[in-house]
Amino acid sequence: MRATPATSDSDLYQRPLRDLRISVTDRCNFRCPYCMPQEVFGERYEFLPRREILSFEEIERLARVFAELGVAKIRITGGEPLLRAELAKLITKLASIEGLEDLALTTNGYRLASQAAALRDAGLQRITVSLDSLDAEVFKRMNGREHPLEQVLEGIRAAERVGLTPIKINCVVQRGMNDHTIGDLAKHFKGSGHILRFIEFMDVGNVNGWDLAQVVSAREILEQIDATMPLEPASPNYRGEVARRYVYADGEGEIGLIASVSQPFCGDCTRVRLTPDGHLVTCLFATGGVDLKGPLRSGASDAKLHEIIRSVWSQRTDRYSEERSEKTQFPDETARGTRFEMYRIGG
Repeated sequence: MRATPATSDSDLYQRPLRDLRISVTDRCNFRCPYCMPQEVFGERYEFLPRREILSFEEIERLARVFAELGVAKIRITGGEPLLRAELAKLITKLASIEGLEDLALTTNGYRLASQAAALRDAGLQRITVSLDSLDAEVFKRMNGREHPLEQVLEGIRAAERVGLTPIKINCVVQRGMNDHTIGDLAKHFKGSGHILRFIEFMDVGNVNGWDLAQVVSAREILEQIDATMPLEPASPNYRGEVARRYVYADGEGEIGLIASVSQPFCGDCTRVRLTPDGHLVTCLFATGGVDLKGPLRSGASDAKLHEIIRSVWSQRTDRYSEERSEKTQFPDETARGTRFEMYRIGG
């Protein structure tokens, strides 16, 4: 990729701003080792105080400004977004934004069964559920809290009943942890109408103990499934789609492979992120962000917020995954800086 002067709605690599991911809380009821390991995020860990977190009204206002700049898709993330009280009220506000084409949410599914109908009634269109294994013991080990698998599966069924479809199921694969359960997960969702996506274990944040040896490549995952359930490559649905699509040869659905480590996809990245405390972050692997809450609470006009966001995006050169691959097989730990943790900026 070569940087060029930005156009009015693009960054220095001519990538338009189209997707906004809003993290509504930094709290989570799981302690997944690749995101919030229990040994770091124990009972005494201090999360953001309520006063530091954006209100629904502040989130809505910023989302409208982003929409004016070209954002057509919004995804609600966390932490675990279903821990945010009265989340359906925010969904109602966001669903009314003119020009918004897609409103989705990513959750661990543990509280989904009781909230699916209200979220759909509020205007949520789609849902993605994180589910790392169908083996009950592996699932408990990976959620770090020994939460039962059945509650998440019931959440998926509830989402299907109310029409939050197509449902996407995300599985982060770690060697020696859950890689032996890949086939069972694929077999379970094959023919269900849901889209199962496997994600390479990524070096997000600073505390997940990332090691390249724990990465199961998308190619390995594909070969493992294809050996018993033949797959064929499929074209992306839209520019910037992060998952490489494969359909089953017998027509019973599809899977996706998100290969940030082995096959970086920075070239089409159109995503920007908003943290719970109002920082604008332009890359999942960012070491810093731009404060929007300060100007927002100090009386900045929409025009001023518009100017700040446009200025940040027009100077954007982020392509961390590609740079990681270009320089070395391993990330340079001494040079990468302190990054945002995934629980603050979503996936």
